[in-house]
Parts: sequence; structure tokens; C-alpha cells
Amino acid sequence: MEETPASQKMAKLDLINSLEKISSEIPNRILKLEGFLLKENQKEQLEIIIFRGYSSSTTHPIEIDSEKKVIALTYIITNFKLYKAPFTGSEENFMRENQNSFFFLNRKNWI
Repeated sequence: MEETPASQKMAKLDLINSLEKISSEIPNRILKLEGFLLKENQKEQLEIIIFRGYSSSTTHPIEIDSEKKVIALTYIITNFKLYKAPFTGSEENFMRENQNSFFFLNRKNWI
């Protein structure tokens, strides 16, 4: 599995904010980002849910100010999972997953 160093490959593009914008246009989808933060040379699990244009982290506090980056620390996203909303927790909601950070930047991949 290839890891996507978001901080390096997305230097000019804020990945999470870009995904939030797409999510706000497609409100019946939930995108789950899985990866880790790099803190003091250690990896900490990171999980972010993007729904209706907003991000929420189940593992770390995040910034809610739209003028700032959602996560200021160095992070790496290793997997993206797309679900239909409303989320029921069943496999019927699962649509697709991808490890490429650019895959879900294409709106067609949300449908």
C-alpha cells in the first residue's frame, strides 16, 4: 500500500478543503479519510469524516475556521472511503475506496 504524503504532494492544494468543497455540492455522500499524523517522529492514527462540506475528526481536534487549514500538523492520508448518506453502518452504504489522493478530487468519482 502506497502512502500519500499530503503535505508534500499537495503543497499548493489544500486536499481537505478541496474535498469539503466537492462534498458541499454532493450532500448525499460521506467521505472518510484514514491515515496518520506525524508528531515528534511518531505516527498517530488519523480519521476524518467529510459530510456536506464540513470535516470532523474522530481522533484529533481540528480547526473549524475556514480561513485556516483543517489540520496544521504534518499528516499522511493512506485511504479514502466513500459512503452514501445517511450512514446506517451497513455495507449497503459503502460505495468505493481508493488510496490515491487525487481520485476523489474528481467529482465524477463521488457519484
